[in-house]
Amino acid sequence: MLQGVVVQPTEASDISVALLWAQEYNIDVAIKGGGHSTAGTSSSDGGLVIDLSRMKQVTVDTIRKNITAQGGATWKEVDEAGAAHGLAAVGGTVNHTGVGGLTLGGGYGWLSGQYGLTIDNLLSATVVLADGSVVTASASENPDLFWALRGAGYNFGVVVDFTYQAYDQTAPVFSGVLGFTSDKLEGIIEQLNHSLAHPDARSGAMCFFALSPDGSPMIIVICFYNGTREEGQKRFAGLTALKPVLNTLDMTPYAVVNTLQNPQATYGDRKSFKGVFYEPPLDPQFARVIFDDFMTKIQSDADLKSSAIILEFTDMRKICEVPLTATALASRSRTQNGIVCLRWTDPSKDLEHRTWAREVQSKWKAELDARASQIAGSSVPQYINYAERERLQPILSTIIANLLNSW
Repeated sequence: MLQGVVVQPTEASDISVALLWAQEYNIDVAIKGGGHSTAGTSSSDGGLVIDLSRMKQVTVDTIRKNITAQGGATWKEVDEAGAAHGLAAVGGTVNHTGVGGLTLGGGYGWLSGQYGLTIDNLLSATVVLADGSVVTASASENPDLFWALRGAGYNFGVVVDFTYQAYDQTAPVFSGVLGFTSDKLEGIIEQLNHSLAHPDARSGAMCFFALSPDGSPMIIVICFYNGTREEGQKRFAGLTALKPVLNTLDMTPYAVVNTLQNPQATYGDRKSFKGVFYEPPLDPQFARVIFDDFMTKIQSDADLKSSAIILEFTDMRKICEVPLTATALASRSRTQNGIVCLRWTDPSKDLEHRTWAREVQSKWKAELDARASQIAGSSVPQYINYAERERLQPILSTIIANLLNSW
């Protein structure tokens, strides 16, 4: 194995020196923010890792209502700093996720129904470019770079800090965990579909297919409502009527909501994350097939016991108000997000488990394609027309390629 180098800068000039040194000696470079990359992009075998973990300061401007976080910060620091001043920013739903990766990829969170994506609330960023220069990217300074940073990923420079629009969040929210036995699956999906058919910008949910501590199949739903207890109880009455075996719904500080997934989203082990997508309403029968196959797989190998499939149920209307060409994010539609998250410890099973995860992903893609074809032939109004999205995709790809070639 090649010997590599890790540097831990404390200011932008340190990053400039490291980038120029790597270019001089033609050394591979990786940037580590929160370190959540299962694809390995925050590390390098024999190259240079610029580890931003010593650059995690978060400051709050209570007059302008914005929050600035350095590139090594996690959403925990952002949530807690904002909460101290009665403010919140649109951030990740797992609070030890780094701000950098989530922001540069788009950024969905519990507040997205009200305020859009994280990138829709990004005001500016300080970036170290490949030539070592330090620039500001915003709507008025280097707007092409600002466009690219909002959704095209991490290949345009090293972001030293991000400044986000924040919002008043003094009151607690109605949130918590509902746990169900597997026989309730179809009813759960129907209720979650109903929530999307009758959207409320203050509301959201996540559905988990997982194993309970005793190894039995279980369905977990995390509920979120940015309002009163009475409003939240009414919003989720259909789910609670299904008689969950676990119910922790209560008034909760917003910052605490982003810790609810932490017990499942822990560090360590070997992981394969595969994104899946579905066009609502999600077919309960398709969900049953996926659930049963998934349980058969993870119950057949005790090493997979911490695995899960996670499905989001998000009000996409605010997100879709932003024109597709306004940022580098390639997709704004009512299509919902999900993830196949496999975890294991045995290196000899890497190929087997990753191959299986791709097979599961392909089933979701086939279902999505079928639904898209069905919708394209109907008169059902969409947040964005599929044909228009396909037309714009090459334009977005060309713009991104030009940006990459210019740096």
